[in-house]
Amino acid sequence: MNTDASKLSEVLPHVERLPHTRLTLRVRRFFNALADAVSWIWLLLVAVVVVNVTMRYLFGEGRVEFEEIQWHLYAIGFLLGMSACLDSDDHIRVDVFHDRMPLRTRAWIELYGLLLLFFPFVLMVLWFTVPFVQYSFSIAEVSDAPAGLPFRWAIKGVLLLSMLLLLVAGVSRLLRVSCFLFGAPRAAVAEEDHVG
Repeated sequence: MNTDASKLSEVLPHVERLPHTRLTLRVRRFFNALADAVSWIWLLLVAVVVVNVTMRYLFGEGRVEFEEIQWHLYAIGFLLGMSACLDSDDHIRVDVFHDRMPLRTRAWIELYGLLLLFFPFVLMVLWFTVPFVQYSFSIAEVSDAPAGLPFRWAIKGVLLLSMLLLLVAGVSRLLRVSCFLFGAPRAAVAEEDHVG
């Protein structure tokens, strides 16, 4: 166990972690890199908002393109960030109950939550998103607003990409929970100190 993890357990003694496999460590590295890349979108979003507000209130000239790019940047950041949050277990939950439960109980709840709620939801969204994006691409959909942004299919494609990434993150969580609850071959389990 690395020093960061031991420091965390000193400050928060109730925090216990699920074991990683070699595959889940690779997935974690990928999502850490994705989260680092997506975090720059928020800075870009703030810059676009500042420019838009400045143009509107100082120069009396609002731009539809800036308003739409704000929505698109927010959607990209949120949709791509979901999978990184799920993989690192930084998503919102009811911590009042969750933190008081033993790790084994939390793992069983997560297993059933993944199998009965998460995967059916993601698969259903994927089922409806594929034709949604295909149709948008086939008609070369653009914004309905005058002077709006072109390539509306691209932002809809981010929804498809985010659901695929969410599926990968969910499989990674399922592997970790299964490894904890049902055991795994010794060679498949990796040390957590490789995780960022």
